Amino acid sequence: MKQIYLDNAATTKVDEKVLKEMLSYFSEKYGNASSVHAFGVEAKNALENSRRVIAKSINAKPSEIIFTSGGTESNNFAITGLSYANYPSKTHIITSKIEHDCVLNTCKYLEKHVAQVTYLDVDKEGFVNLKDVERAITSKTFLVSIIHGNNEIGTIQNIEEIGKICKAKGVLFHTDACQSFTKVPIDVKKMNIDLMTINSHKIHGPKGVGALYIREGIKIDPLLHGGGHEKKLRSGTENVSGIVGFAKAVEVANQKDVKNMTELRNYLMEKILKIPNTNLNGPKEKRLCNNVNVSFGNIDGEALGGYLENDGIYVSTGSACSSHSGESSHVLKAIGLNQKQLAGSIRISISKYTTKEDVDYFLEKLNRIVEKLRKVLK
Repeated sequence: MKQIYLDNAATTKVDEKVLKEMLSYFSEKYGNASSVHAFGVEAKNALENSRRVIAKSINAKPSEIIFTSGGTESNNFAITGLSYANYPSKTHIITSKIEHDCVLNTCKYLEKHVAQVTYLDVDKEGFVNLKDVERAITSKTFLVSIIHGNNEIGTIQNIEEIGKICKAKGVLFHTDACQSFTKVPIDVKKMNIDLMTINSHKIHGPKGVGALYIREGIKIDPLLHGGGHEKKLRSGTENVSGIVGFAKAVEVANQKDVKNMTELRNYLMEKILKIPNTNLNGPKEKRLCNNVNVSFGNIDGEALGGYLENDGIYVSTGSACSSHSGESSHVLKAIGLNQKQLAGSIRISISKYTTKEDVDYFLEKLNRIVEKLRKVLK
C-alpha cells in the first residue's frame, strides 16, 4: 500500500545527508566533548563548528547558542530560567493563548510559585494584536513570549514589531521558532529577539536535540545542574552526533525547498477548499509554507483521520503533541471555532519530500471519504 506522510509539523524524515554526517560520531568519533585528550578535542571541534553554523543562520554569535534536548527544554529553560533570575523584583510574564503546550504549561507551573501571567487573545486568524502586547506590559513585566510560526494553524506573527515594543519598554522578548526556523528568514538582531527556541527534528534533523539562543549579557538561571557544560547553563554530556546532524540540517535547508513547499501548499489549499462546507483555519497569507489546517462541516475529524490512515495517509487530527489526551485544540478554540468545527478539523503538513502526486492521491481519497462520511451522518 502507498504510504503518504502529511504530518511534518509533528516531525520530519531525517535527510540522508544529515544521517551520513552523523554516522561517524556514533562509531568512530565518539569522544566526550569535555575530555581533554585527542578523542575529546575532535568531538569538541565538531560541537563548536555546529554551533557556528547554527549561529550564522540567525545572525547570532556562536557563544549565544546553547544546545538542549529540543524545543520543550529550550522553552522551559527560557521562561523558567528568566523567572528565577528576575524574582522577586519582576514577576510578570506575557504570552498568548495559542502557544505550544510546553510554553503554556510552563507558565501555569510558574503561576503557582513565582510569576503572574497574562495570556493574550488572538484574532480569528491567530494574530496577536500589537497594541494588546504594549498595553499588557507593566513595571513588573520581565518577559514577553510569543510563538513565531504556530504549530497548528501556521500563523506567522509579526515578531519584528513585537520585538520593537519589548525593546522600547525594556522587557525581554522570547519566541518559539521551532516551526518557522529555516522556513522563514530570521535575524535575531534585526528582529529584536532576546531569546529564541529552535529544534532539529522539524527541519529533517534528528530528534532529541535543539538549541536556545540567548542574547549576550542576559542573566538566566540554569535548569540542569552538574558539570557546567554549555557555559554552565546546561549541564550534561553534549549529544555530539545529534548536534552535528542538527547543523547539517540547517546547512542543507534552502529557499528553493521553501518556494516549492509554498506552491504545493497553495495548490493543496485551493483544491481542498473546493470541497463543500470546508473552512481554512488560520490565514491565507503570512502562513507557514508547509501548513494547511481545515474544518469540514458534518464530519468527525478522528473518523476522517482513521479512514485516511487505512489508505496509507497520515495527518494530524488536532495538536500533534497532545493528540493522545483526547482534548480539543486550545489553538482552534482561541481563534473562535465552535465544538462542531473543532471536531471536524485536521492539519495537513507537507515537507520538501512531498510531491504533487502525493497531494493528488491524498485529495482523491479525501474527497471520497468526506462524501462517504457525510452520507453516513445524514
